[in-house]
Amino acid sequence: MAMELTTEGNVLKVSVEGRLVAAVVPGMRDDILGHVKDGMNVLFDLGKMDHIDSSGLGLLVQVLQKVKACGGKVVLAALQPRPKIVFDITKVSRVFEIVPTVEDAKF
Repeated sequence: MAMELTTEGNVLKVSVEGRLVAAVVPGMRDDILGHVKDGMNVLFDLGKMDHIDSSGLGLLVQVLQKVKACGGKVVLAALQPRPKIVFDITKVSRVFEIVPTVEDAKF
């Protein structure tokens, strides 16, 4: 799993590649939440994420809660078909704004 963080204005873009699973979640959580501050929005680019487990979903929900508490917004972009099945089965897709492409994200 690879992750890249970039900041543009008040948007933290988190690009995820590979598998978002329990083994990588603790380090990712610290990195992402360490960048979140008041008014910060987070854009997850999931175009290259091919698998997610319950720990990965938990991470996304934790980030959502922290960002909302700081007055920001979280958008998930380019969710691929296989991981989307997990979002739909668990109904997590109902709590996130999910857009087809990174360019479709509006803050």
